[in-house]
Amino acid sequence: MRIGVLGTGNMAEALATQWVRAGHEVAVGGRDAGRAEALAARLGDGVRGGGLRKAAEFGEAVLVALPYGAGEEVVRGLATVLAGRTLVDCANPVGPGFRLLTEGGPSAARRLADAAPGAHVVKAFNLCHESVWRLEPPVFGGRPLAVPVCGDDEVALARVRTLVADLGCTPFAGGGLDRAGLLEATAALFIHLWVGEGADVQAIAPPLD
Repeated sequence: MRIGVLGTGNMAEALATQWVRAGHEVAVGGRDAGRAEALAARLGDGVRGGGLRKAAEFGEAVLVALPYGAGEEVVRGLATVLAGRTLVDCANPVGPGFRLLTEGGPSAARRLADAAPGAHVVKAFNLCHESVWRLEPPVFGGRPLAVPVCGDDEVALARVRTLVADLGCTPFAGGGLDRAGLLEATAALFIHLWVGEGADVQAIAPPLD
């Protein structure tokens, strides 16, 4: 699959690294093209680097790995390019005091969909710290990491399920894009409990017998 990655931070690098290893073609785009080119060089031969538009044009699936708010602005500027493509949102709209910034309004994923109405937005990869995505594979207690995926377009969902499986994880249906806000709220709660309270978040939902 051809994957465009918008962003040059830790999430972009962690996920792109695994997709390159899985044999996908990857192009990295950044607001600073030089940083994108440097990341592409670290990811390996054949990975392209440059501006945001270049990466968006390249990908059948396009990962938006940008801070909340910045992603919406970038996507709006690339709306024409992104039409018909799978747009993967991994953002967590969490502010000071672990506050959910979208409370009472559209989810971060829905805001991307509104910014690029021709794109097929899927919410995924937002519930784990970037270090988890660097594991080969992410397996805990003998169980592969389960990754909820929310979206409305079946072709886009199928693409993202493939990207999840290629990380060694298990995708499962989280519902339509209207449920993406629940994933974002869950992330806000988990970050608060993990960072703010030192809680063992993994112990919150033990498996049933």
